[in-house]
Amino acid sequence: MKIVEAAFENGRIAGSEWLTRAERVHRQLRPQLPADYVGKMGRVLAGARMALAVEGDEVLGLAVYRWHENTFDSLKFYVDDLVTDESRRSRGVGHALIAHLENIARGLGAGGLVLDSGTQRTQAHKFYFREGFVITSFTFKKSFP
Repeated sequence: MKIVEAAFENGRIAGSEWLTRAERVHRQLRPQLPADYVGKMGRVLAGARMALAVEGDEVLGLAVYRWHENTFDSLKFYVDDLVTDESRRSRGVGHALIAHLENIARGLGAGGLVLDSGTQRTQAHKFYFREGFVITSFTFKKSFP
């Protein structure tokens, strides 16, 4: 297994050949993604990056992440999405992605990784606790009609 990156660089998506292969796994977490997955991810990656755990031509898992300066964390390293293919869970894929993200975050000077996880995702929460994450706050959302 190796980790490859996809990011928007010089007006195009570097690593875009992986986006089509990533779609099946990404939809396991985000089934509501639009039909034009590559177009959507092109817009997302204009402000973020994607790390993919791959073996040969197969995507085993992925993480979408970004960082920015804020008043609380100083440099906040945020993980939008983290998903391992359902058939590959509990085999080290998620751990490898977290380790990759930690290396990037440390290199940037961030104090840690931050992510949100839906309250119904109890199996994911067990994984996050094993990886050393703690619950530090609640996320509040107000939807508009």
